[in-house]
Amino acid sequence: MKKVTVLGFGSWGIALACLLHKNGHKVTMWEPNESLAAMLDRERVNQRSLPGIVIPGDITITADEKVAAKAGDVVLLVLSSKDIPEKMKIITPHLNEGQIIVNASKGLIKEPLMRITEYLQDLAPQCKIACLSGPSHAEEVSRFLPTMVTVGSSCPETAAVVQDIFSGNNFRVYTSTDIVGVELGGVLKNVIALAAGISDGLGYGDNTKAALLTRGIAEIARLGIAMGAEMQTFAGLSGIGDLIVTGTSKHSRNWRGGNLLARGKSVEQVLAEVNMAVEGINTAPTVLALAQKYGVDMPIVEEVNKVLFEGKDPKAVVSDLMQRNKKGE
Repeated sequence: MKKVTVLGFGSWGIALACLLHKNGHKVTMWEPNESLAAMLDRERVNQRSLPGIVIPGDITITADEKVAAKAGDVVLLVLSSKDIPEKMKIITPHLNEGQIIVNASKGLIKEPLMRITEYLQDLAPQCKIACLSGPSHAEEVSRFLPTMVTVGSSCPETAAVVQDIFSGNNFRVYTSTDIVGVELGGVLKNVIALAAGISDGLGYGDNTKAALLTRGIAEIARLGIAMGAEMQTFAGLSGIGDLIVTGTSKHSRNWRGGNLLARGKSVEQVLAEVNMAVEGINTAPTVLALAQKYGVDMPIVEEVNKVLFEGKDPKAVVSDLMQRNKKGE
């Protein structure tokens, strides 16, 4: 048995907390808003994020950052990427030497421009860092449906500890030393999934989406390799696996967001209707900034940004992508 602290009360945080509890670990969840923490402790369900899933009664819910930080041998980060700098600066002063932080948030830090695990290593150098990613909808994990993911860490021993904690009858975890590739696959696919939702919202077919996802993984891999990742990682669960599930599933907030954009909704209307974080919208400009920094061609990402922030007609995006200069694959 391990002690695990979960930072984040969204659907993914609740699903992983329930999984860890089922695996026999002592789980503490942190919600810094005291009134919200008290409500969650009392009602044991978050109807907005994951309706119908009951948080077990022996999972501790606290608003005290010192209690949360000290409660876990492992600290699981499942916050929206935009909230990470503010909230992790509250938590990290109370972390101990050798604690493991596992990033399960699929986003980027905007300022300074960096990966979340890079940010965590700078912020908490006394801790060991890992990243958990792969095709894993919270709605299915919370129902204990068979799921496979990858944990990445530059330290194989750290990856093995995380693998043991999360592995169970219905949750299989592979390890990788390519933390850059594991993390980037989970981040970049969200932008491509927005494009997949746009394609479906426009009424295009399977041919279109298959091509889009295939060219999307090529863009993801190009940037990933430029940033130091391994090509093989993007052929695995945290690469093409996560892209498939996020770009095709009814559970995907990013797919739904793209679908709504194609139907004429504004970004503000999309976020209001989805009513949860849509990481593809949060990270699209940051991904584009990384592409420009590393000199990587990412035409799908460029066009998604134009839809999101320049008001470009999604149909014009498809036309422009199809009419790009002829080239070899």
